Amino acid sequence: MEKRVLYKSIMILAVVGICAYSAFPLNKKINLGLDLQGGMHLLLKVDTKGLSADAKADACDRALEVIRNRIDAFGVREPHIVKQGIDEIVVQLPGVTDRQRAIDLIGKTALLEFKLVSNDLEKLKQAIEGNIPEGFELARALDDNEPLLLEKNAILTGDAISNASVRFDQSSFNEPVVSLEFNPEGAKKFAEITVGNVGRRLAIVLDGKIQTAPRIKEAIPSGQAVITGRFTPDQAQDTALVLRVGALPAPMHIEEERTIGPLLGQDSINKGVKASIIGGIIVIFFMAFYYLLAGLVADIALLLNFLIILGGLGMLPALFPGVSATLTLPGIAGIALSLGMAVDANVLINERIREEINAGKALRTAIANGYSRAFTAILDSNLTTLIASLFLFWFGTGPIRGFAVTLTIGLLASMFTAVVVTRTIMEIFLSFGWLKSLPMQNWIRQTKIDFVGKRKICYVLSLVIIISGMVAFFNKGKNAYGIDFSGGQLHEYSFKNAVAIDKVRGCLSEAGFSDASIQQFKEDPKVVLIRTSSDKSDIITDKLKEKFPDEDIQILRIEKVGPVAGRYLKGKAVNALIWALVGILIYVFIRFKHFNFAIAGVIALLHDVLIALGLLAITGRPIDLLSVTAFLAIAGYSINDTIVIYDRVRENMRLSRKLSLSELINLSVNQTLGRTILTSLSTLFVVTAILLYGGEVLGNFAFALIAGFISGVYSTIFIASPLVLAWTKKK
Repeated sequence: MEKRVLYKSIMILAVVGICAYSAFPLNKKINLGLDLQGGMHLLLKVDTKGLSADAKADACDRALEVIRNRIDAFGVREPHIVKQGIDEIVVQLPGVTDRQRAIDLIGKTALLEFKLVSNDLEKLKQAIEGNIPEGFELARALDDNEPLLLEKNAILTGDAISNASVRFDQSSFNEPVVSLEFNPEGAKKFAEITVGNVGRRLAIVLDGKIQTAPRIKEAIPSGQAVITGRFTPDQAQDTALVLRVGALPAPMHIEEERTIGPLLGQDSINKGVKASIIGGIIVIFFMAFYYLLAGLVADIALLLNFLIILGGLGMLPALFPGVSATLTLPGIAGIALSLGMAVDANVLINERIREEINAGKALRTAIANGYSRAFTAILDSNLTTLIASLFLFWFGTGPIRGFAVTLTIGLLASMFTAVVVTRTIMEIFLSFGWLKSLPMQNWIRQTKIDFVGKRKICYVLSLVIIISGMVAFFNKGKNAYGIDFSGGQLHEYSFKNAVAIDKVRGCLSEAGFSDASIQQFKEDPKVVLIRTSSDKSDIITDKLKEKFPDEDIQILRIEKVGPVAGRYLKGKAVNALIWALVGILIYVFIRFKHFNFAIAGVIALLHDVLIALGLLAITGRPIDLLSVTAFLAIAGYSINDTIVIYDRVRENMRLSRKLSLSELINLSVNQTLGRTILTSLSTLFVVTAILLYGGEVLGNFAFALIAGFISGVYSTIFIASPLVLAWTKKK
């Protein structure tokens, strides 16, 4: 064996060993995203309108610290809490299933105030009639709804509290109460208040609501007080917790919420794994059947490619401190696309080797030339998609970034396995004399189709499809979007048995949600999806459980996006897509030294995205963040396909100088047609498996991918290449 081959073999084994060590065990090295394991994602906006300029400056930072302390005390494993922008906080709570309790705990301002109650019944009567005296406010006690007239200014606040705990009041049927302990200064002041106001009532107010208002019977020098309020044990525990860690500096509003129940998370994992395994097995068998030994070598490369992706994710925290290795549904999409491009690289190499063998070259020479001549196309297509991926990470939001991370790692892995690993295996076989011939199936013979001559018909066909799709899209207006972009709230429930949709609609109408959109899935009629314009999930859940008591209703997911967050997500998605296109345009222009190639490639890319967008609108499927992820995958796949033909055109320009540009394009498309069809078939195997077995969450995503990938093959052949001809005159 040559030393060069030996050294490459050692390097490959080292890479495999490092990646295996970094990847396994998976559950310790790579976290599952909330969409796979369940949990809550919240985008909180700090309301600073009522604060002074000085207090406004660090309100978000102080709120961040308070929330972190509350969540740490709550006991959530590996929470993610970060500041976003000037006045927003992102909170991710893996595994949290009690949605309402978590929201109350995080969002409660916890402003504790002690206010004296007026004994003047005449003033109280005036206040009830609407004439509230200056310096007073009217409120009702939570325990008995009694109207009370309070002095506006608090005589003591939560800053005086040193500790808060839960105990059970034996005199009130063991009811949980919150016991307060004052700090020394607070205890002294509380004693003075009680000494000077014996006989008066003292209201204990939490976040503007009177929890209790006991009468002061005697001075209380002990520095302790009790809050009653008919708490449940959990409510008492949470109230004590927020009082211990302190109040928020300002109120907060939930701009965006995504709660994924453990059932849906596990279901997504099961279906995603099943679909990936089925698709992967089909691709592996297809490659082995069609390319025989070369196909088995390609299969080894694909398996190593997957291992390197997992290892790369596992290494992220070590390489980039503070970055967690998290796998999400969009991340799985990035893996699928990178594996598709890895298949493409191996098909390119094998088809090039076949051409060399057919030209009468010796096997060793054919293999060397095949790798050498395929390298340029592989490099260009992968680098183009890599540039787009980096822009997506830079300008995208969470889901789009997850896609970009796995795609980037996958592209680098694809280059390594296709160009280095498979060639090294082939060289080992040649060195030991194990490889005497390299037979392959050849279903797609060399064609001589006039693709360029059919360009005008294809232009018209594309315009008709795109215009039809855009008409459907714009006619739908806001209804074309999922809640990610249009705002609103989505509730998905699982029933024990399939329920009649009319009964669910009647139940919601009784609760005041007659305008709710209700959807039931044919593949699983026990699942019901409800979309509303307002945040009333607790009312909807309670009403459904009351109406269907025997159905063991489970929350699969609740997603809420406010109008501000919706506009933000839409803007970030559009920016990510635009900058990705700009990056592709610049690279193709520099690489091919001709602007017409770049423009034609980007137009073909846009063509494929618009086809997918239009078909989603025509079939009534919503445009959401997963759809945008699909569009990005389509863009990467489409430009990859186009670059391969561009590279062949450039090569043929050097070899066949007497041919016209039209003849060069037809020759190049015909030469690469087999590769185009085989690569597309391999990728469609995986995506079709996701559509059929991936479940409802991945359904829209897979549908968009299939539409875009099929359109990508068509546009590469009939749109991109002919457009170059239309704008270029051969010099």
